[in-house]
Formats: sequence, C-alpha cells, structure tokens
Amino acid sequence: MQTGYAGIPTNLVSNHLIVDKPVTENCLECLCEAKSNCNATKICVNGACGIFRITWGYWTEGGSLTLPNDTSLSEEAFTNCVNDPICAAETIQKYMYKYGQDCNGDGRIDCLDFGALHKMGNLRCQDELPYTFGRIFHKCLKRKERDAKSKESSITK
Repeated sequence: MQTGYAGIPTNLVSNHLIVDKPVTENCLECLCEAKSNCNATKICVNGACGIFRITWGYWTEGGSLTLPNDTSLSEEAFTNCVNDPICAAETIQKYMYKYGQDCNGDGRIDCLDFGALHKMGNLRCQDELPYTFGRIFHKCLKRKERDAKSKESSITK
C-alpha cells in the first residue's frame, strides 16, 4: 500500500478531489503546518489536540471517528483519534464534506476555504484568518503549488 503524508495511505487522502474526501493531501499538510508545525507529539493545547489541533466539538461534528480498538463512548476516543494522523485526517475529511462552503466568495470550494473552515469553524469561516495561521497556511500552499509546477516541468522535459 502506498502511503503519503504522515503515513496516511494514499487511498484515504488523495491529491484528486473525491466527493466524500474533498481535502487534498497537500491541503492537509498545510493545515497541519499552520496549526502545529506538524508536531506529532501527542499533545493537547487548550483542548485542541494532535497535529491538526482538533477540538472535541470539531471531532463530534466530524463524526466522532474512533480507532479500531475504541468506541466513541470511551473516555479516550477523542484524544486517541485526533492524536492519530489517519483518524485526524479522516475527521477533517468528514467535517469538510459536511460543512464545505465557499468561505472567501471566489465561486469555488477549495483548500483556501478548508483552511478557513478548519481554523474558524463553519459559522465564522468568512471572517479574516488570524495573521500567524494565515501567513503560514498561504506560504505552505504557495510552496506546494511551486513544487507541483516544478515537478510538472521536469516531467515534460
């Protein structure tokens, strides 16, 4: 099985838009970078846990996913899931599938909107992103775009 970012199997997270998994691997990487610098230490900061800094409310709205040995009723289900990169990424996919919307008014739903949804929530995603998160997130997206173009041009040569 081929794996991508943080060991996430590429059949779970793809660079191609999948109807029930709208967030690309590149977008997930930028969310991770902007939220925690992808610090994989199992940690919670002000109730937000894991590399994506997911809160309990976000986790429940994203379907209360659990690891195979857990049940959503277990006291550790939330922290176990959001501290696991695959379970956390799946939680984001479900949250974005459920709440995906054009937050920036550009006529499409893409990673910029997912960044706003992830940081601000579905009711406030039209608000301006906090400076630090926005700067890191946009810088990461630009780097991913540049890397993709560079890779594309090296293939066509």
